[in-house]
Amino acid sequence: MDSCTLAQDIDYCGSSGVILSVEQKAALQQSLVIVKEQQKFKSVVFFGKILGVKNDYFLIEGIGDDDLKDRKRLFSLDCIKWGLMPQPNEETRRKALLIKGRFTGDPSHECTAETKADEDAGEAEETEIMVKEEDRLAIVVENICRDAVIVPRGAYKRDLNGCVQKNRMFEGLTIEAAKRESSYFHFREPEILKTKTLLEKADLDKALDFLDPIDSDIPQGGSWSIQMEQGSKLVILRSLHWLGYTFFHAPCCAKFGYIYVGTGEKNLDLPFML
Repeated sequence: MDSCTLAQDIDYCGSSGVILSVEQKAALQQSLVIVKEQQKFKSVVFFGKILGVKNDYFLIEGIGDDDLKDRKRLFSLDCIKWGLMPQPNEETRRKALLIKGRFTGDPSHECTAETKADEDAGEAEETEIMVKEEDRLAIVVENICRDAVIVPRGAYKRDLNGCVQKNRMFEGLTIEAAKRESSYFHFREPEILKTKTLLEKADLDKALDFLDPIDSDIPQGGSWSIQMEQGSKLVILRSLHWLGYTFFHAPCCAKFGYIYVGTGEKNLDLPFML
């Protein structure tokens, strides 16, 4: 959600139980303006929060010239002081996949997990791995962005130089289009689009259809929940992989946004729930 309209946009996700206290709204309105000026961001987006055992992590994204590639993520425990998320190496990423359970709310906490002995690799005893919680936080937020952050078709455009920016001509999806998964795209570097044949790519608008559609997500037809609210004046999409992620869009209007409020744990049981 754009920091400039956060107080109004948060109400669109009220049906998902997403709320901010009066104190949190006031703190965010002031601190995000300061962050934007200090970091020289073009805009700041409130990403949401990850619920911890002791404290919650509030998350934002700072956007530069390129809305897709030029993004920095920051976190805070009090909505006032913000710190840049670290950039974990591949070894830390591999270890973080083995960490399970809730976040504590302490960035310096050492998350631990035990790995079973691998006899084939010559390991005779179980080993304990440790990952700093702020590193795990950065990896989880990165995974949520890759799997769940979406935008309506036509909301962004890519120019001849490859720079992605908001499309000022976007006037919102029609009500019928808003009901279809094919009208929404993952806001990340395209992965599925690269595998399309030349014949399939010929039907696409290079300026608008440069992202991966969510109707190709696995399991197909079971990764997202779509609901129309307020007499079809509002469409809500919820990720079934990352429970707590909510996207909203007002059809026939340029208003859209998203927020994540959850424990930071992916729903790995989804294939067995369908």
